[in-house]
Amino acid sequence: DRGSTYTATSFIRLCADLGIRQSMGRVGSCFDNAAAEAFFSSLEWEVLSRQEFDTRAQARAVVIDWAYGFYNHQRRHSAAGMMSPVNYEQSTAAPVPDAA
Repeated sequence: DRGSTYTATSFIRLCADLGIRQSMGRVGSCFDNAAAEAFFSSLEWEVLSRQEFDTRAQARAVVIDWAYGFYNHQRRHSAAGMMSPVNYEQSTAAPVPDAA
């Protein structure tokens, strides 16, 4: 997104302070961040909008558990032939040759 919110000096500084690397696609490219938008939309709908957190640590733990435990290992994705990302990667990986 090239909106003023994400290009503001204060936001750029905050991202740098938190160790977040910003990424922006070319202007007019429909593919610049579709995967990231889909991920964050799912996160917001499936997790954040359904829970309240008492601490940042609690929120962090829930998000990490959802992302690694559910989203990558169990949740089926239409773009991956209705397989989880982990199963999709395993099914498309080149076989490892035997060391014999």
